[in-house]
Amino acid sequence: MPTTYESDIKALACDEQSAFALLSDLSRLAAFKDAPNAPKELREAEFDTDSCHFRVEGIGTIGLRIIEREPYKTIKFETENIPMLAFNAWIQLKQVAEGDTRMKLTLRAELPPMVKMMVDKKLREGINRAADVIAQAVNRREATS
Repeated sequence: MPTTYESDIKALACDEQSAFALLSDLSRLAAFKDAPNAPKELREAEFDTDSCHFRVEGIGTIGLRIIEREPYKTIKFETENIPMLAFNAWIQLKQVAEGDTRMKLTLRAELPPMVKMMVDKKLREGINRAADVIAQAVNRREATS
């Protein structure tokens, strides 16, 4: 049975179209790698239009590829080249007011019981950390636009 991890809902200081445009082309996130407050995970990540690869302490390098884009609402991902840790993830966007979009990350993983015991806490913490990094990148971009 799959395990689902959900981030807290994050506020993005932009409309859903701007957020979607930025997040549905992962190469645009590369511009934030050198930001002064960029987290280590982002500084070491590699991006192209449809995929990103980054290191997660205790797990190794994780690759994500976009498999579906529903304009202004959802971006779906699947893992790449990660033995014993297959999962899907998605970003949900909902505009609640002009210049105010809410974002939530969800991860659904099929984990063998032994692997789940080892990574459950890291995935619970990691989904919120990833949401924070994404929200910071989007909000930083909007502040400089």
